Amino acid sequence: MSVSSLLRTSCRRAFGVIGGGRRSGSDLLSGVHVVPRRSIIDLSYSTHFMDFKGSSIPSSMQKLTVTRLSQHFKEAVCLNTVPVPTPGDGDLLVRNRFVGINASDINYSAGRYDPSLKPPFDCGFEGVGEVVGLGLSASARHTIGETVAYFSDGAFAEYTVVPAKKAMAVPSAKPEFLTLLVSGATAYIALKRLGELTEGETVLVTAAAGGTGQFAVQFAKRAGCHVVGTCSTDEKAGFLKSIGCDRPVNYAAEDLGQVLRQEYPKGVDVVYESVGGGVFDLAVNSLATGGRLIVIGFISGYQSASGVATVKGGTLPIKLLQKSASVRGFFLPHFLRDYQEALGSMMQMVAQGTLVCEVDCGDQAQEGRFVGLESVFRAVDHLYAGKNLGKIVVEVAPAPFASSKL
Repeated sequence: MSVSSLLRTSCRRAFGVIGGGRRSGSDLLSGVHVVPRRSIIDLSYSTHFMDFKGSSIPSSMQKLTVTRLSQHFKEAVCLNTVPVPTPGDGDLLVRNRFVGINASDINYSAGRYDPSLKPPFDCGFEGVGEVVGLGLSASARHTIGETVAYFSDGAFAEYTVVPAKKAMAVPSAKPEFLTLLVSGATAYIALKRLGELTEGETVLVTAAAGGTGQFAVQFAKRAGCHVVGTCSTDEKAGFLKSIGCDRPVNYAAEDLGQVLRQEYPKGVDVVYESVGGGVFDLAVNSLATGGRLIVIGFISGYQSASGVATVKGGTLPIKLLQKSASVRGFFLPHFLRDYQEALGSMMQMVAQGTLVCEVDCGDQAQEGRFVGLESVFRAVDHLYAGKNLGKIVVEVAPAPFASSKL
């Protein structure tokens, strides 16, 4: 049965109940003008729901699928052609315009987050695009043609089914909105909930010119803190200065440990740490009395078999005890109760022009801009080579043509 037929049948059943069942013509009151009943369901909606032939939605699409567990993204993931999925009652079908790259993409492809998840499974955490289909319940909050950004599994695809509750309407399909979903939210919530920032404190941000580091720098400055940020090039150091970083440290040209010892002899109050290994050890040694070290990742170990870079854990307890310091872990899915507030606050900052959302679309990459799902592989390599400035974003599809029905 077609969707339209199903909806018409539902209407007839609903009217039958409202009217007390079937009646013959003789049962109707004579002389009374009967106003034709208006359908309580907009039947034109069915053409939006899943009418592929009447719209610009194709029957098949490309998507990236994890086919084997590996920390090496190219070995774990394949590009496949599959049918375009159907949204459920509370879902949206989003035509992805841009998707975001995260260091944790290879942790996901290695099966480190959910050991019970077996291949094949979808990958990619965030996207922005147009709503081209939706379920009936989802239509209460969203409409066809609306632009949304979302934080949900399966983003590395031309079309993604997204639960409506995980989508946020945005003014346009700009890649800058992607920077807020994981990278921005991580910095905002981690510093607010675990950083306990106080005006005048010193904050060290590692990988400060990266996707989430750029936000940690800005939020720490908004809290009235002195910010030290690490990076790997003079270009990145210049960018960090432009967003308020007080002391950019290009570790390719300067010794970070020496800088911290000489310029910050009392230590740093908060560390926003995403590198791991030797950088983690250095951060622990650099903590001030009462210092807080927030671990939001340890990218230096992700490509290893264990996924973790070795640290000097044997001496950690005494170092923390001597300084009444603490190490605090942050994993975004554990803080989703703060997510909507964080996004709302950041969106307001963007609207006011007070938050920089730097994106790296691969314009300076050797093989050029990251366009098409096949370029996700290059984008992941770009991140792990430490070449990105800002959040890495892949353009999945160009803007719809003006003649499109959508």
